Amino acid sequence: MDSPFKQDALKGKVALITGGGSGIGFEISRQFGKHGASIAIMGRRQHVLDSAVSALTSLGIPATGFVGDVRKQEDARRVVESTFQHYGRIDILVNAAAGNFLASAEDLSSNGFRTVLDIDAVGTFTMCREALVYLKKGGPGRNSSSGGLILNISATLHYTASWYQVHVSAAKAAVDATTRNLALEWGTDYDIRVNGIAPGPIGDTPGMSKLVPDEIISKARDYMPLYKLGEKWDIAMASVYLASDAGKYINGTILPVDGGLWLSRPRHLPKDAVKQLSRVVEKKSRNTPVGVPKSKL
Repeated sequence: MDSPFKQDALKGKVALITGGGSGIGFEISRQFGKHGASIAIMGRRQHVLDSAVSALTSLGIPATGFVGDVRKQEDARRVVESTFQHYGRIDILVNAAAGNFLASAEDLSSNGFRTVLDIDAVGTFTMCREALVYLKKGGPGRNSSSGGLILNISATLHYTASWYQVHVSAAKAAVDATTRNLALEWGTDYDIRVNGIAPGPIGDTPGMSKLVPDEIISKARDYMPLYKLGEKWDIAMASVYLASDAGKYINGTILPVDGGLWLSRPRHLPKDAVKQLSRVVEKKSRNTPVGVPKSKL
């Protein structure tokens, strides 16, 4: 699918993307690169990084990969510093690394709960904190009068509640709160924009294949407003928008990209049944004399 943005929308930018070697993170890496950015990917698996970097460079995108775990501060610091040493600047940090698995609350251990919080919430903050000096205006390698951008990939699970996802919901709620607080503090002090994207169900991703069986998706489509799964491209295009000059006045916003799914509820009555019921109620209303109690009729 063609991009609606100019090919040079991110020209000259350097983006560090955690979890950028696969799934949504890789598509963001690819689209950022296709729009002019140089890419650094952070991930825990060397072979995944190598494959992703090879795919990006084959498209003519400057790309490099660094092995690291966002849960470890020393890894976060090393990868941020290595990215700066490699490219001479950092303009964009995308926190796309995440952990997820299904578990009922009663069967979920504290360690399992903590693991997802550590990856998503603590990992996001750790990466933001280590990248701060390079992202703020006047920071190393930055000649711009404005600061950089942090983009945190979240979810909509915690907007209401989700079955068997208490750990992930808690983690994503923390990520959103971190996004807003950093947008306030660092937007004011350093002109850094901090925004989030909350994807809905995105097809052809590890999360979908691992967490949601096909038959569940088939049933969910009955009450999904846009009646279809999203694509990794949708999340990447939202990311390009927020990272480009088109999003220069957007700060502290979490953008749901889910086709309106988080608003959805199962349909209790078919549309035709609602029409029929409305006619019956309207007919009764017309035949009821004004001022006469129903008990007298």
